[in-house]
Amino acid sequence: MIQGLSHITFIVSDLDKMENMLTTVLDARKIYDSGDKKFSLSKERFFDIGGVWVAIMEGEPLPTQTYNHVAFKMDASEYDERLKKIQSLGLKLREGRSRVEGEGHSIYFYDYDNHMFELHSGTLEERLERYSK
Repeated sequence: MIQGLSHITFIVSDLDKMENMLTTVLDARKIYDSGDKKFSLSKERFFDIGGVWVAIMEGEPLPTQTYNHVAFKMDASEYDERLKKIQSLGLKLREGRSRVEGEGHSIYFYDYDNHMFELHSGTLEERLERYSK
């Protein structure tokens, strides 16, 4: 039986830049750094982001940007503050899809290696309730 999400891993070209992005935009807390050791495929760092284990490993960036993404929950009142943090790092914003009232607000952005992230203020329950109307 699946018990839930274990972790998310991103392959990145620069561990320091990605760490800065994770800690600045997503309030990540670093819990491990392999340094020059390679217990896995490459050097790696582990973070806690809202109770989710996020790993970053050194490697080649994604060749293209797609709509595949990971969404982290934020409070609607944080929208402007989070947007400013993303912009301060020079990260590329992606225009959000059209939404119906009641499904929350999102900020979509790409990291330095073409991974897309979303900061979303809604919940699954709110979205399903809105879609049922």
